[in-house]
Amino acid sequence: MAATPTSPVPVAPAGLTRRAESFVACEGIRVARQDIERHREAWIEHGVPAAEIDRAVAYEDRWGGLALPPAPFYESGPRILGADVPEGSAAEGWWIPAGDCRYSMAYGFMIGPGGEFGIDGYHWTPLHASTEGWVESLALANHARRWAKTITRITGEAVDSIDLEGYEPVPEVRGQTDTWWRGKDSLIALYRGEAVGMDAPECLEAHVYGGLDEWGLQGG
Repeated sequence: MAATPTSPVPVAPAGLTRRAESFVACEGIRVARQDIERHREAWIEHGVPAAEIDRAVAYEDRWGGLALPPAPFYESGPRILGADVPEGSAAEGWWIPAGDCRYSMAYGFMIGPGGEFGIDGYHWTPLHASTEGWVESLALANHARRWAKTITRITGEAVDSIDLEGYEPVPEVRGQTDTWWRGKDSLIALYRGEAVGMDAPECLEAHVYGGLDEWGLQGG
């Protein structure tokens, strides 16, 4: 019997905000997931613990095959989310590839030992506490670009001079190195991952979305 073809219209995994659910459904494309379970025996023979393979399989089941629009930073983010063979050791912990880069880059996207979504090049740098946080950040950027009256890009040392008094962190992005902040009429995205992970303060970047009304600030 022929396999049922994968619907190109993705269904958002449970646990996202309505804004992110709509973003995944309307802006994303779903391609076939990988059958990484078939690699289990070979990976175990190469020293990968079964529990880490289970993590990779769970990530693939939840996110595998999901292609989202380009991110506003990090060279547009992963092309398609999907797991591969875990990397690491018992002493250091284990990381799971999160999806192939769109371009040749100095780092890759990984899922950390605690489920963090981040980049790994010179240093492991968790951007968000989970993949959900990464997707929420993409959805919020997509929403803010659509509704903001002004968008200001700030780079380098000037990012550290941004006054966040009166702003509150946006909790759903689960920010770690990267964070989002909500004010009375604006949203600010702070991208610190490259600066931290590559010891390159010149890579600091912030995007300020101004002139937002209540819907623009929240968007579901």
